[in-house]
This record gives sequence, structure tokens and C-alpha cells, in this order.
Amino acid sequence: MADILEEIVAHKRIEIEQRKRFIQPRQMISLTEQKMQADDGLVPGGSMRKALMESSTGIIAEFKRKSPSKGWIKEEGKASIIPLAYQENGASALSILTDIDYFGGYDEFIQEARHVGVHIPILYKNFVIEEYQLLQARYCGASAVLLIAACLTKEECKRLLDMAHQLGMEVLLEMHNDRDFEYAELEPDMYGINNRNLGTFVTDVENSFRLAEQLPKDVCRVSESGISNPEVVKRLREEGGFRGFLMGEQFMKQADPGQGLADFLKQLEINGEFR
Repeated sequence: MADILEEIVAHKRIEIEQRKRFIQPRQMISLTEQKMQADDGLVPGGSMRKALMESSTGIIAEFKRKSPSKGWIKEEGKASIIPLAYQENGASALSILTDIDYFGGYDEFIQEARHVGVHIPILYKNFVIEEYQLLQARYCGASAVLLIAACLTKEECKRLLDMAHQLGMEVLLEMHNDRDFEYAELEPDMYGINNRNLGTFVTDVENSFRLAEQLPKDVCRVSESGISNPEVVKRLREEGGFRGFLMGEQFMKQADPGQGLADFLKQLEINGEFR
């Protein structure tokens, strides 16, 4: 099977160049500076790492309308409704897809969510390969950005991580195999393990258990993809030391994603899985 990640990144480079012609880098810097001044230097949503470490559940509910492997999950899903419903039903943080072609997302989705009252941390989820995208993330109201080790050289990753911090945002560094673990020494705010193979899109939650052993102690560990039942969350928390659990399709495929989250959290509570 062709490597989907390579295809997405190649397409992303073209997309960024088109975007730069629409809003030039100098203009994007100016817009971002104005936004930061308007925010009084505070990042909307605050610290995602702190929210996860202090939460008894750690669910990062994702607004994800589409995926390369599943196609449309909820084409009619609205960013002005679902993220707020997630917040109201107990999400510790949110993840909002902003990739257009492969995930049906837009930067404006984060702006819409903030506009209707979402005040918890939001992760800007995209394939970030350039500084320009970090400006986009800060401008639209993200608290944190995703950096994917498989998309970047270690030097590129460090440069982007440093700039994200300069802009006041945190970084969730995503790793999905043994090769990626040399990136862990860059000390991101959150260490993500993706259970989905980014080349084939096959999902295996055991990946989190296997790779967690290689992570530094006492860091914020986030398990991403393929999580669908409370028992798995319990195991990841107790055996793998995870504090964040990124879940999208599990909720988005339901008629009411916010209620789906509420029901899931209720199951965790009933099973006495969190104290």
C-alpha cells in the first residue's frame, strides 16, 4: 500500500505555497502579533498539558469530519456545535482537524469553536511542516499544536517546537514507531503515541503499551487513535502511565457526539476506573 503520509505531506507543501500567495508570510506575522496583543499575551484555553495531568479522565475529544481511511464520518458536523458539546459534556481538552483535503477541516473551525464559548485547550491538528502553519495555529486560537516525528527531521522538529513555545503554544509530539524515539529528547510538552500506522492506517492500541516503556518517566503521555472502550482507557492509564486519550471517530460516528462523550465518561465512572 502506498504511504499515505508521504502523499499528504507532498500535498501539504503545495497547499502552504498557495496559502502564502493568498496571505503573505509578512502579513501572517502581523495578523498573529495583533491576535497575541488582543489576547494580552495569554494563549486561549491555557495549558493543555496541565489540563490533562490534573484531569481524572484525560479525554481529548476530537472534531473530525473525515479521514483518508474512512472517508466522511460526519460531513454535516458543525464546529459551532460539536466542540462546545464536548466541552459541556466533560472533555478535558479538544482536538480539531484543520487539514482540508484529507480530513475536511479548516482553521476557521477553531475560530468558530472559540466564538461560541469553547474555553478549554484546543489542539491544532494538522501536518505541520513549516513555521507559517504555527502562525496560522496561534492566529485561529489554538492552545497547542501537533508535530509528527515521521513528517520532520529532528532539526526541523526542534525549530518548530521552539517557535511554537515562542508563540505561547504547547507541543504534542507524535511518535509511532521505535525510530521516532530519538525525538523524545527534544522534551515536548506532551508525548504522543499514535496507535495508527501512518503509512497503512492500520490501528493497534498495543502500540501504546509497547512504546510507552521507552518514554521518560513523569511526562504527559497521550495515546492517540483506535480507543473505543473504557477498559482500554483504564489499562492505558494504569499500566502505561498515560494521562491523555485522543478519541475522535468513536464520538463523531454517533448521532450526537457530545452525548457519546457523556455516555463514555459515565461508563468510566460506573466501572470505578478513575479516582
